[in-house]
Amino acid sequence: MTSQPDELLSASGLGKSYGPVRVLTDVDFSLRRGEVHALVGENGAGKSTLSRIIAGITPADSGSLKLEGRPFHPRDRRDAEHHGIRMVMQELNLVGNLTVAESLFIDRLPHRWGWIDYAGLHRQARAALERVGLRDLDPARPIRTLGVGQQQMVEIAAGLARRCDVLILDEPTAALTDPEIEQLFQQIAALKAAGTGILYISHRMEEIRRVADRVSVLRDGRLVATRPMGEITLDEIVRLMVGRDVGWNFDRQPRQPGTVALEVRGLRREPAVKDVSFEVRRGEILGFAGLMGSGRTETMRAIFGADRPDAGEIRLRGAAPPVRIRSPRDAVRQGVALLTENRKEQGLLLPLAVRVNMTLPSLPRFGAALGWLRRNAETAESTRWIGALGIRCRDAEQRVADLSGGNQQKVVLAKWLLRDCDVLIFDEPTRGIDVGAKFEIYRLLDDLAAKGKAIVMVSSDLPELMALCDRIAVMSAGRLAATFRRGEWTEDQIMAAALSGYRRTPADQAAPKTNTWAGPTGATA
Repeated sequence: MTSQPDELLSASGLGKSYGPVRVLTDVDFSLRRGEVHALVGENGAGKSTLSRIIAGITPADSGSLKLEGRPFHPRDRRDAEHHGIRMVMQELNLVGNLTVAESLFIDRLPHRWGWIDYAGLHRQARAALERVGLRDLDPARPIRTLGVGQQQMVEIAAGLARRCDVLILDEPTAALTDPEIEQLFQQIAALKAAGTGILYISHRMEEIRRVADRVSVLRDGRLVATRPMGEITLDEIVRLMVGRDVGWNFDRQPRQPGTVALEVRGLRREPAVKDVSFEVRRGEILGFAGLMGSGRTETMRAIFGADRPDAGEIRLRGAAPPVRIRSPRDAVRQGVALLTENRKEQGLLLPLAVRVNMTLPSLPRFGAALGWLRRNAETAESTRWIGALGIRCRDAEQRVADLSGGNQQKVVLAKWLLRDCDVLIFDEPTRGIDVGAKFEIYRLLDDLAAKGKAIVMVSSDLPELMALCDRIAVMSAGRLAATFRRGEWTEDQIMAAALSGYRRTPADQAAPKTNTWAGPTGATA
């Protein structure tokens, strides 16, 4: 590869294998000063591996790197960071017991006479957090108390708080809502103006069109195209990614829902959830929208028994007496499943095999005499779901930790589909999943609804909710602010509802009326 005058970083002939599996083959790549270069491809195409090689996290088996025209051989991540290369990874790497401020400056804590200068640390942390729109976040707050979206913004703030000539962003907006994404894009524009080269990995095509100057497409570990963003359409990008045409419009047909499957009344878990009431019926997809910290995830965790609610009732299948769900085990026994937003910490056993992760909630199905498991039945069932969801893995015995983030998400999805629960709560189900697989999951959710499953779906992607849902409930400041029926919502209306709870005075914080289903043509209260 011939160097260009404004070339900041280049890769030539990069290759990488894990055992017999070849994940990168002869990849040539370049990044210019003041450029956003998008890297796209299906899950398992090699995007994260390429970026990890550049960031010094993973060594290449073959090929070479140049930084500012000179050979570059990072020994490890610290060495790459010393040369001004920083990476914000899709899978968060924060330590839950550290505070926000400590996480931002863990490698250079200010100190005096051997003691950490916490006043100085918190001043620096507030400045770093303000750059990404988190001016109200307490620097002394423990990381474990933050949601995934806030943790993602802390990771980004940490990357921006240091010298940064090359910034690698791996799915940076996967857990963010629109206002946080806007804040991030402002920072990207400022970095571009300062000459920073940005390698931007994302599955969100509209986002790539907006932010990228060039785009490179990986498929099966090979670079198949690099084009200026202005000279390629999104349809062409997707076709290069998946090797076939993928329709952009997902037109879910309205259906008459069945009986009430889940009814929540007066659910409260202070300070995040405040008197939330709603219902979802069989055959219905109910979406939950809202800003980061609005209480969406906390509501779902309280329903599932992962967090103990302070008050409220949960009824299932139209039964009059409420059910008692005090733990996730109780919820699963009652036919309620939760796909968590944080798959790494809450959804998977990373060191174990795909087979084990898929079948764990359904072990009684695979039991045999004297407590033994029918291993062949386990393998057959997990292999069936590997094929049904298009999970890229060697076989059912491969460790989940070795899969890409998107394929890990599919394993979490598969374990609940195998369990065959009546009420399915999906918190960010397409986070980190490529566009081809995303539409497969859309069709899968539609099929599940058609079979009478009741689906609750939390998503930070408004177009996704609008494409899939029969109704969209909007949370704001811990309360249910509004519920819109399909065909009666707009993005502006949803965003106004999401902001409404933050504009009201404490005296006005009465719980809004909850809208229930009145049929496909009924009016929303």
